[in-house]
Amino acid sequence: DVPFVVKTEYQVCSADESSGEVILLKEDGSTKEDLNLPTFVRIGEPTDDDKKVTDEILKGMDEGKNVSVIVQAACGEEKIVGTKITDN
Repeated sequence: DVPFVVKTEYQVCSADESSGEVILLKEDGSTKEDLNLPTFVRIGEPTDDDKKVTDEILKGMDEGKNVSVIVQAACGEEKIVGTKITDN
């Protein structure tokens, strides 16, 4: 069987570098608070891509830009896999 993969874009409300917690805004205005920055992994070590995406999120937030993330969901797991950063 091939896993069913879904990618969803969310706006980032906040990202905490020390705890790894990320608060995302859903389309309906509610928040999603069950994901961490990609460098906070449960198994193994973060990849170079994880580090790059985390740096992009934190830098964009520090600079006051609009930061959105791409969340990939498959096999009951979700992970932030990309960013979209735009000026306000």
